[in-house]
Amino acid sequence: MSGSVTVVGLGPGDPSLLTESARHALDRATDLIGYFPYVARVPEREGLVRHASDNRVEVDRARHALALAASGRHVAVVSGGDPGVFAMAAAVFEAVEQGEPGWRNLAITVEPGITAMLAAAARLGAPLGGDFCAMSLSDNLKPWPVVTARLEAVLRADFVVSLYNPISKARPWQLGAALDLASSIRAPETPVMFARAISRPDEAIRVTTLSEAEASQADMATIVILGSSGTRLIPREGKAPFVYTLRSVPGAA
Repeated sequence: MSGSVTVVGLGPGDPSLLTESARHALDRATDLIGYFPYVARVPEREGLVRHASDNRVEVDRARHALALAASGRHVAVVSGGDPGVFAMAAAVFEAVEQGEPGWRNLAITVEPGITAMLAAAARLGAPLGGDFCAMSLSDNLKPWPVVTARLEAVLRADFVVSLYNPISKARPWQLGAALDLASSIRAPETPVMFARAISRPDEAIRVTTLSEAEASQADMATIVILGSSGTRLIPREGKAPFVYTLRSVPGAA
């Protein structure tokens, strides 16, 4: 087959944070596929056919991309952040596994991007400097009891936790439930960071404590980072504190 699929990470928003290899992949594409807001982030150019679609149709979107590639087109499937983190890369490979046998012979590549937790961590200092994990609070693709079981496990293991998809109009209560669970396991002074729309004009960062954190401080453009026992704040006069997590574990031999 002469076509190809490249799954492209667009980064957190600022065009300067798009990698050069991702930019080249977009320049080579004949077709662009993705969620409406992500497709809109790619500049128009002659010869580029745009296929924007709504949310929650990731596998259908992936099948469309693969079918176009099988017909000889060079398709860029776009995601915000990194396409391999709760995004389109997994949907593409799920479609390959379940789809036409010939799709397995297509040229399929993934161009990484800067995911939200890395962009937020860079703004804050180094909150991911020790062991950390990432979780999605969305229960669209997994039952809520699975979410809470996993969250409890990593909270008790003292990981820093980056929470993606923390809250939406359709899911207004999950973040509050997650913060309540964290409060039952971690100290009230544990740092909690709300980082919204990093690198975009409406960027906003709030550093607070677990005892004062409120779900209303987040929306779907927010990444929430729960600190661990090794997360430290460095106060600065008139400025937001630096936040970092110890690389070592206190008391370890």
